[in-house]
Amino acid sequence: MPGFMETCEKAVRLSGRLLLERLGTVSVREKGPADLVTEADFASQDMVRKTVLEAFPDHILIGEEDPAALSRAGRRTAEEKPSYRWIVDPLDGTTNYVHQVPHFSVSLALEHEGQILVGAVYDPAADECFTAVAGEGAWLNGRQIRASRVTDLAHALCAIGFPAVTRRDSPELLLFLQALDRIQAFRRTGSASLNLCYVACGRYDVAWSFSTKIWDIAAGTLLIREAGGLVTSPDGGDLVLEEGRFLAAANERLHHQLGQLVLTAGVHL
Repeated sequence: MPGFMETCEKAVRLSGRLLLERLGTVSVREKGPADLVTEADFASQDMVRKTVLEAFPDHILIGEEDPAALSRAGRRTAEEKPSYRWIVDPLDGTTNYVHQVPHFSVSLALEHEGQILVGAVYDPAADECFTAVAGEGAWLNGRQIRASRVTDLAHALCAIGFPAVTRRDSPELLLFLQALDRIQAFRRTGSASLNLCYVACGRYDVAWSFSTKIWDIAAGTLLIREAGGLVTSPDGGDLVLEEGRFLAAANERLHHQLGQLVLTAGVHL
């Protein structure tokens, strides 16, 4: 994987520093109800694009602030499609960022023929960079990390993600209500990428979200797997990156218990 990990980490660190420099100074608008975007989102994505394509000009990049690129890439013929695709969320946790809550990140992953090869998530406020290489492990600032050894939901700390607009019949809310007295404690942090990273390094034990997108989870799911955890689609089948929905757990026993809760809650996706 010549230079892939080095470029991935360089890109998220440069973008993260840019986000910190602009914190508290950017204009804000709504993309949709309760769904914010700032000038920093676009500047961060431009920084990632520049860094990646300077190193690998024949690759493509898709990101949250250019979702049309995902559709354009899907319409290409087999002959036209580049074999390497970078997937970026340039600012995961925009609402936190707007309110100057220091919990946001830049997430970047490289996909090749349906497989994530490398991934990095950088939390600039904490100066924590989570990295993973397929088949080689996961790290936090160069120190190898592992998922937790908690095996019972009653002792688990859970990260949850809700849609920007959460309705009473939202699948995430139905599962939360079912799990409320079965899991030790919950956290809703506002950054799906960091939720996954925290599962990978053992801070959280389980996580779920049914409203995330490919750029929210591409890097984080690789981190969990390389740290010994398990990530699937909500029904327990193979994760489909394009759908963005996931159940994540530190180990198989926790994941099985979480899956049973999904069935009990009668969640329909």
